[in-house]
Amino acid sequence: MEKTQFKTESRRLLDLMINSVYTNREIFLRELISNASDALDKLYFHSLTDQNVGLEREDFSIRITVDRETRTLTISDNGIGMTEEELDSNLGTIANSGSLAFIQENDGLEDIDIIGQFGVGFYSAFMVSKRVTVITRAYGAEQAWQWESEGLDGYTVTSASKDSAGTDIILNLKDNSGEENYDEFLDTYKIKSLVKKYSDYIRYPIKMDMEKRRLKEGSESEYEAYLETEILNSMVPIWRKNKSELTDEDYFYFYKDKFFDYESPLRVIHSSTEGRATYNALLFIPARTPYNYYSKDYEKGLQLYSNGVLIMEKCGDLLPDHYSFVRGLVDSQDLSLNISREMLQHDRQLKLIAKNLEKKVTGELLDMLNQQREEYEKFYQSFGLQLKWGIYNEFGVNKELLKPLIMFYSSHEKKLVTIEEYIGRMQEEQKYIYYAGGESIDRIDRLPQTELVKDKGLEILYLTDDVDEFTLRVLHDYGGKEFKSVTSGDLGLESEEEKESTAKQAEDFKELFSCMKESLGDKVKEVRLSQRLKSHPVCLSSDGVLSLEMEKILNAMPSENQVKAERVLEINANHPIFSTLKNLYEHDQEKLKTYSEILYNQALLIEGIAIEDPVAFSNAICNLMA
Repeated sequence: MEKTQFKTESRRLLDLMINSVYTNREIFLRELISNASDALDKLYFHSLTDQNVGLEREDFSIRITVDRETRTLTISDNGIGMTEEELDSNLGTIANSGSLAFIQENDGLEDIDIIGQFGVGFYSAFMVSKRVTVITRAYGAEQAWQWESEGLDGYTVTSASKDSAGTDIILNLKDNSGEENYDEFLDTYKIKSLVKKYSDYIRYPIKMDMEKRRLKEGSESEYEAYLETEILNSMVPIWRKNKSELTDEDYFYFYKDKFFDYESPLRVIHSSTEGRATYNALLFIPARTPYNYYSKDYEKGLQLYSNGVLIMEKCGDLLPDHYSFVRGLVDSQDLSLNISREMLQHDRQLKLIAKNLEKKVTGELLDMLNQQREEYEKFYQSFGLQLKWGIYNEFGVNKELLKPLIMFYSSHEKKLVTIEEYIGRMQEEQKYIYYAGGESIDRIDRLPQTELVKDKGLEILYLTDDVDEFTLRVLHDYGGKEFKSVTSGDLGLESEEEKESTAKQAEDFKELFSCMKESLGDKVKEVRLSQRLKSHPVCLSSDGVLSLEMEKILNAMPSENQVKAERVLEINANHPIFSTLKNLYEHDQEKLKTYSEILYNQALLIEGIAIEDPVAFSNAICNLMA
């Protein structure tokens, strides 16, 4: 029989689709099931106005049949079917969508949502098939028709016989070659998993005969195989149900099953939105971090559905980076998809949905913070680092959104507090929000630089994550109160009288400090009298933008360029060591240089900064001891 040739542009598109448009060949099953669902929708629509249709919606179904012997996979429906003309028109011209035409002819359809509006999904079957056969009978017609093609060479349309209306799509699978294994699509459990993954919420039952085993009658050890028809899909998505129909257990079971978490989420966000953006969303805030969350292997994103059909497993554009921990899905019929239905066109609608979801998540986190503090702190231990990165990234674009959510350990409360709570406890004349950075709470608590602030009864925020100080630098202030490191030059705690007294003392010992500075060279910017020290002999502080903690963090990164803060060596005039320094300046300036080196290295150790020459430091101490 002579074949009808595809039009030139259709041949090109078919070749492009098979080889380029679809990046994942298993998508073919999703497309064919979606087409079958559309055929059922069309017949159901006619049943609303034609009492002769005779089928109830619950009678409609899709059936998948696997035949390993003939290497065929068949997808059948009892939908509206096609006439000879429709068969030739819809399948003979690629991208001539019967579904789209149906919508245009029946303006204002509200009861059904046609999925296949692109006219190209059917041809994804050629990714796995060497021959595709379509046997169809239109509803109300006596004659059935068969369309058959092996791909680019064209197709034939012949008369056929079929007992009832509907369509059978028979795929003769390709032979295995090299790493290409097409046998997997003859495995009923593989087919079941693909239906569950992509088409679980098609509104009609998808049926398939599954092989089971049972004990033979009268036997205690022998088994026999038998076939049992299973419905593979759930049909009704949980996110399209009313909240009043669902319990926490329903949400938790869905979350654990779909997102492979053994722990229930801390919060569930179930929303349905209509208007400028129409969509359903079901989001979850996890209780713990995935094992690879803070690694480059972690991929953010929400599952994206169009009318219950999975389009993307992870749509990263629906979540900002600072909320990448959120898991869940969005289902919308308004999104602009490309012809393969695998990728989204980046349009205004997508951005609008993403913005709405960001507001929803922010509101839920604030509510958790205010109403369920213990739960929020559990969340923050897992994902607080991501919120702080969110403030630091993009030059602080998101700082106003995120700053009410971040927390730090408090020297007063001995627990995590928000900055808002810190401000609420500030002393009347307090100018700054004080903070100190270090590797651990215990280590920060013992820093010499914290002594003056603590002595004044002021609260200090302890920063233990690398990003913390960078985050506060981006914020700059909170409620008009600037952030101030306890290691910065001026803490703003001295009265005018104290400043005058300090200036006089500094002038009195100017030559001593100058001598010590000379011995240390460019290791320090200055040696000065300290006002922040009470019991400790020495500490380092910094002038300028770069703090000592920031210096450590930046230099720990893989880079050839090392940075250095403007280090200041501060000496406690009330410590016994200061009398020794004064005496050495008067009688043994060479030994004063040794003492200066030792004190500087001690200050480095306190800060957790490596000593440049540990051997020289050790020898200097031994010489003094001897």
